[in-house]
Amino acid sequence: MTGGLKYIELPDFKLKSGKVQDISVSYQIFGRALHTAPIILVNHALTGNSSVIDWWSDLIGEEKVIDTTQFTVVAFDIPGNGFDGSIDHLIFNYQDWTLFDVGSAFAKALQVLHISFIDLGLGGSIGGALLWEMLAQQPELFGTIVPIAADWKATDWVVACCHIQESILATSSKPVEVARQHAMTFYRSPQGLRYKFKRSKENTAFKVQEWLDFHGVELKKRFSLPAYRLLNQLLCSANAAIHSNESIFKAIAASQTAIEIVAIDTDGFFVADEDRRTYVLLKEERDINYHEISSIHGHDAFLIEHDQLKEVLCKVIKNRLSKTSKSICNNISSLQNA
Repeated sequence: MTGGLKYIELPDFKLKSGKVQDISVSYQIFGRALHTAPIILVNHALTGNSSVIDWWSDLIGEEKVIDTTQFTVVAFDIPGNGFDGSIDHLIFNYQDWTLFDVGSAFAKALQVLHISFIDLGLGGSIGGALLWEMLAQQPELFGTIVPIAADWKATDWVVACCHIQESILATSSKPVEVARQHAMTFYRSPQGLRYKFKRSKENTAFKVQEWLDFHGVELKKRFSLPAYRLLNQLLCSANAAIHSNESIFKAIAASQTAIEIVAIDTDGFFVADEDRRTYVLLKEERDINYHEISSIHGHDAFLIEHDQLKEVLCKVIKNRLSKTSKSICNNISSLQNA
């Protein structure tokens, strides 16, 4: 297994806003050596990072569905996410940035790595929205993209949630902790919390309150305020069709990329109905499929319902890529039929 954080420096990087600044893009490569096997790009979620074999270990690794003995897995950190712990790499002018700029930065990083084609792109939540953005900017980059629990745009609901997050980050005495507590309420679902806690208490406090406090403290340990504000800003700026009169059909018209949308039926953030609308809009003219995970866990189900996601990804790999681990696919089928 390879890995290890590496950096690509992008001096005088020009933002869509017109601002110019030096940025650093960190990345990791796992599995086969670059340019010796099919390439899979994995875009991380809001509080994720390039260490994809750690936070998505049920899916990525040796003998996993994303088999690092067969594929080259590339993962970039969104600039300014703070994963490397370097203050110099944080981005403080977060309001100048949009998800378009991250797509542009990734494009330049891919050029440095001499990557002109990616067999499969995966991304959950903001990572999936970023796949749509990259597709609109580079129509010939991907063979297939799989946006999971994501959308090509920030809906009014997403913008509203991000607006409250920004207010908390700007005014709270514990900004990251309280913002994380608020975020957990729309990353999960009422059904999931009922199943998990059943109104149980620890002494006089509800366990759900302690759970929220725990998640707030844990995120504060590994995520800085500038990084959180930037990622929140990027999330609410998502719009892959911004240069195409809000038409995703027009935005990706020049591309032949296959699209495999994966939604979650209880997702209260990137709601499944929006993905269904996108599928209906594109299905007559595009090579596109729609998959829906059934879960009580809401948006975070893409990090919880591993068996369902494995089944979808196995089918995608088997149908879309010439090299795949048939034994893994057969094992999944055997488990389902048992």
